[in-house]
Amino acid sequence: MLSRREFFKTSGALVVSFATPGFVAEALSQAKPGLLPTELDSWIAVLPDGKVSVFFGKMDMGQGLDIAVAQIVADELDVAFEKVGVVMGDTATSCNQGGASGSTGVSNGARLLRRAAAEARRVLVEGAAQKLGVAASDLHVVDGTVFAKNETSKRVSYADLIGGRHFHHKVEWNKANGNAMDIKVPAKLKAPDEYKVVGKPLARRDVAWKVFGTDDYVTDVRVKGMLHARVIRPPRPACKVRGVDEGSISSIRGARVVREKDFVAVVAPREWDAVRAAQMLKIDWHALDGAFPEMAKLYDHIREAKVVKREEPVKRGDVATAFSKASRLIEAQYEWPFQSHASMGPACAVADVKPDACTVWTGSQKPHFVRDGVAKLLGLPQDKVRAIWVTGPGSYGRNDAGDAALDAAFLSKITGKPIRVQGMRADGTAWDPKAPACVHRARAAVDASGKVIAYEFVSKGFSRQHIATNESDPADSLVGQSIGVPPKGTQTFGTPAESYGFENKLLAWETIPPLVESCSPLRTGHLRDPVGPEIHFGSEQFIDEVALAAGVDPVAFRLKYLTNPRHQAVVKAVAEKAQWGSLGKGKGLAFAERNGTAVAVVAQVEVERKSGRLWARKIWVAHDCGLVINPLQLRSTIEGNVVHGLSRTLYEEVRFDRDSVTSVDWASYPILEMPDAPESIEVVLIDRPELAPTGAGEPTIRVIPAAVANAFFDATGVRLRTAPLNPERVKAALKGN
Repeated sequence: MLSRREFFKTSGALVVSFATPGFVAEALSQAKPGLLPTELDSWIAVLPDGKVSVFFGKMDMGQGLDIAVAQIVADELDVAFEKVGVVMGDTATSCNQGGASGSTGVSNGARLLRRAAAEARRVLVEGAAQKLGVAASDLHVVDGTVFAKNETSKRVSYADLIGGRHFHHKVEWNKANGNAMDIKVPAKLKAPDEYKVVGKPLARRDVAWKVFGTDDYVTDVRVKGMLHARVIRPPRPACKVRGVDEGSISSIRGARVVREKDFVAVVAPREWDAVRAAQMLKIDWHALDGAFPEMAKLYDHIREAKVVKREEPVKRGDVATAFSKASRLIEAQYEWPFQSHASMGPACAVADVKPDACTVWTGSQKPHFVRDGVAKLLGLPQDKVRAIWVTGPGSYGRNDAGDAALDAAFLSKITGKPIRVQGMRADGTAWDPKAPACVHRARAAVDASGKVIAYEFVSKGFSRQHIATNESDPADSLVGQSIGVPPKGTQTFGTPAESYGFENKLLAWETIPPLVESCSPLRTGHLRDPVGPEIHFGSEQFIDEVALAAGVDPVAFRLKYLTNPRHQAVVKAVAEKAQWGSLGKGKGLAFAERNGTAVAVVAQVEVERKSGRLWARKIWVAHDCGLVINPLQLRSTIEGNVVHGLSRTLYEEVRFDRDSVTSVDWASYPILEMPDAPESIEVVLIDRPELAPTGAGEPTIRVIPAAVANAFFDATGVRLRTAPLNPERVKAALKGN
């Protein structure tokens, strides 16, 4: 795979030129077209040596997405997989496909590139037909060379036809930006039985450089004349700055204070001096006392809080009447805490602001939206800002990377110097946007025969978009809010994703006001599978509780009520793989869908009553995401979901007191460590070549919490309805029993 650095060395600028038959002479005389979704050149390029670069407006956050993209392009273009390089996440070379978002890398992002590759092949074959004097229908392509079917001596390579030049060929754009961006082309796409590369378990290309440290992370980026910065977050939410004693850091050579309203930072030529200055600077803060409820009363606060918005996405039958006729009523409530992204390292960004332009190097998973946010913050046109994605410490949602990028740009403009912002551990744990805390109320009515005649599940909590899903607006950043830009929260949550065919059914959600409107360490936003683990922790536990009340095995109960055959298929597959009937005590099942992907999980747990340790010893997963592009990377992605899900289920909880977040490091925000990882994770992939691929980056995580909680109940007879299922909570529950 070509790195970005290698790509620009070999190609000079961008590339691939084309038009219609007779294009070559004309294309040679034309300049490269602009970076627009309507231009084929915006998506694909043939280099002078015949290698191919595709320009991807998303990026790989660790799942090997670039490998899947290269496989898809290789098949449609008829070139070797090894010749396809994927240039990701640079606003100078790619259109805004939404970044890493919603598990849409393959389903949306690669779908567009598949069409672009097919169209490039069609145009190239037509060009070859003219050059060779053979009808296009009498040509075929092998590894980037076009042959006459009946006269193989007649041949021409893609490199000879177009290498290093431009297509100048239009495609039809749907006028959408972000995840919804798509194009239409005249080319006919290949049928699954024509694939040669798609479906193969090809290895990732980034492992070696990450092991040997031969390429750069965002923390490694350096710019000549750069200053190091530390942004000083207030000790409490929504603090106002009454004064700054700049003399308190006068002993640190080269260090200076930057203040704009309630935004305070220090900059210095050496990083350690910036760190020391941040620690020594004396600031007179006007604090907001008692901004948060007592942590022990968080869920009471949620229950009692005013409802800002309520929606009922699923409302079928007459739920109230059905409940009034119940022979038996089952009720339960479930609680989920605030959680942090807790990325391996706090965020880093570098910005270089000139009088009329800006370049930002960022680890954000949505660099196009970084560009947009920086442009608004600095008052620059979007086309004067370039955001370059460089591998960072991870994200899975909206972590602190966006704040770092906007902080760096703001400081660079004020100082007139390139600025590197690097957070400290507390910045990445205490001050990142949090997954929302919530409470789930569930009720079901069963008649005398054991049939479920009514079902209701209502989630209530903080909005999952108190700040937006991306950093395109300074109003959704800490620097923007600190300088007085009012926040623009959106009220939204979610409901269980399933197909249980209960005749009378209500699925609803309610949101409540944020604890603090602006500059809060408990601002809520997207974390991997936004509100998916939270909701299904409750809903899939409750399905087990209803099954128990009806006297039906959890697998049989789901198969009885699920109406979607694909949903039934994953439940059957995981039960068979785990040998459900012979597992013995300590087994649990959970199922859910996410945007077309169906997942079922069985967990087998062991409980140490004395220590309170709950170990998910074995995990089985059945996964149906349509056509499987790369089974090796898909399995790895699912395994990552499992481990991340277990961490959030068993350990992760943001702690706070009345005034501030107290989870500031790995000791106060523990995560899953190696001794607590499962002994085995077995995955069943249900490949459906007839169906377009759907997402895999998030679906599995949403069923892990309930599977483990159900297994804990099966092992102990005790139902844990509050996450995380940490040793303290386990011991308390077992003692109470």
